[in-house]
Amino acid sequence: MSTPLAEVLEGQRAAEVRRAARALLKRPLLLAHGPYEEEFRLVRRHASELREWFERNTGWAVQVDAEAARLRKTPGRLDDASHPAREATRTGAPFTRRRYVLLCLALAALERGEAQVALGRLAEHIVVDAADPQLVDAGIEFTLERRDERLDLAAVVRVLLDLGVLRRVAGDEEAYVSGAGDVLYDVERRVLAGLLATRRGPSTVRATDPHERLVELTTDSALDTEEARFSAIRRHLTRRLIDDPVLYYDELSDAELAYLTKQRPFILARITELTGLVAEVRAEGIAMVDPADDLTDVRMPEQGTHGHVTLLLAEHLAAAGTPVTVAELRRRVRELAVEHAGFWSKGAKQPGAETELVEQALVKLDALGLITRTPDGAAPRPALARYAVGETVVLEPRKANHR
Repeated sequence: MSTPLAEVLEGQRAAEVRRAARALLKRPLLLAHGPYEEEFRLVRRHASELREWFERNTGWAVQVDAEAARLRKTPGRLDDASHPAREATRTGAPFTRRRYVLLCLALAALERGEAQVALGRLAEHIVVDAADPQLVDAGIEFTLERRDERLDLAAVVRVLLDLGVLRRVAGDEEAYVSGAGDVLYDVERRVLAGLLATRRGPSTVRATDPHERLVELTTDSALDTEEARFSAIRRHLTRRLIDDPVLYYDELSDAELAYLTKQRPFILARITELTGLVAEVRAEGIAMVDPADDLTDVRMPEQGTHGHVTLLLAEHLAAAGTPVTVAELRRRVRELAVEHAGFWSKGAKQPGAETELVEQALVKLDALGLITRTPDGAAPRPALARYAVGETVVLEPRKANHR
């Protein structure tokens, strides 16, 4: 029997909505022109349904116009520093404190500026703003007198280019860094205006402590009824399940855990229906697994020496089951370098290379929710047990029965 046409059309629509939702989760800012044009058109076609789902289940607003589609995501955890902004280059180096400050100052200068800006002119505005006494007292220095400062500014500009806030008209950043030229950009003001993702205007925040300010910026304003409190809990849990590699029960408050225990099947079903993520429920928590493996910014395992080192250290930590010091992990990497000398890169086998190898591995394992960093090392989390190596089992070949 053939499938009724209505069911076929509904299946196609559901598949399109899922693709649109995944596109927004992978890249919360999609432009109408450029490499993500197809994804933008898909999101715009299903904007109403996406807007309703995200607002109800996560509290994230979806804004779509003729130029851009923006999912205004706010994190489920405000204290998670394991997913920093990164350079828009192949290395993807994490942003330093100064680069974060420069990014904010650059956005403020662009907001006040014209439709076009030269990099040298933008730098002048940032130098003036960086001289603010509060920034100076906080240890921020930016004078453009050193090459590393110009490199930091170039890294910030490349992120803005990748986001679509700036569009290069002439010149290149390398020439500016070396002092051989300037760069001219168009400023996409509508894209710039859509970058800020908060639940309330920053000017309404009264707190002075940075963490308290973040809480006020991202928290639902009125929780004066039981329904509003349950709604806030549901949104928080859904954000955590979508964004975090693992949601551990011991990280939740009593109210959050009680709500999740009762509503877990419904919450997980809604997430799976929209995103295609599949729930893996264990005694210690929940991980939403992506069968397509493209909704994560950190992958494991990965190819190459660094990926191999990370996997081997994950096995070591899982087998230990208790906190392990950095010194012990470095010693283990030196042993592994000898064992796998024929497969690792030349640089990874040099004396002292274990310091960087261990740090990069711990950064990745922490970002995946597999360990907790300690003052002198790392402690395994329950999800790391999947990387434990069991005892070798040798299977004898079956003997054929002859008749």
